[in-house]
Amino acid sequence: MTALHWKLVIDCSDPHAQAAFWAAALRYREEDHSALVEQLLGAGAVPADQTATVHPGTPEERLGWRTLAAVRHPDDPLDPVSGAGLGRRILFQQVPEPKTVKNRLHVDVHAESGARDTEVTRLEGLGATVLRRVAEQGGSWVVMADPEGNEFCVQ
Repeated sequence: MTALHWKLVIDCSDPHAQAAFWAAALRYREEDHSALVEQLLGAGAVPADQTATVHPGTPEERLGWRTLAAVRHPDDPLDPVSGAGLGRRILFQQVPEPKTVKNRLHVDVHAESGARDTEVTRLEGLGATVLRRVAEQGGSWVVMADPEGNEFCVQ
């Protein structure tokens, strides 16, 4: 049997800000869906209100989906038509309700050996917050929150 292809989907209020944060945090690439968006707009297949200008006023300015953004591992292949990653990928989708409880699923970020504190400082500079430091018999890690309050751990 062939393993299934998958992606992690995270609900959020601002998918493009979350994608920018996580791309920087993981050193991933933000997916560029502009070619597909432009093609579908040109064909009249999607209304303009379903799109957004991503990173307006910057060299990275492009069209994207209003309620969706994604990041992908830089070494993984991507679909040349849609710009979607075909490997390790996180999709951020806009939802109307705010986060209200602790995540039931979270990301563990593994820093290089001896570099956890440096990585935590770098992530704070990107907008993450330290929630607590944990030291137990099985190991130690730092619990952080991304800019929308989603918990993740740095080991």
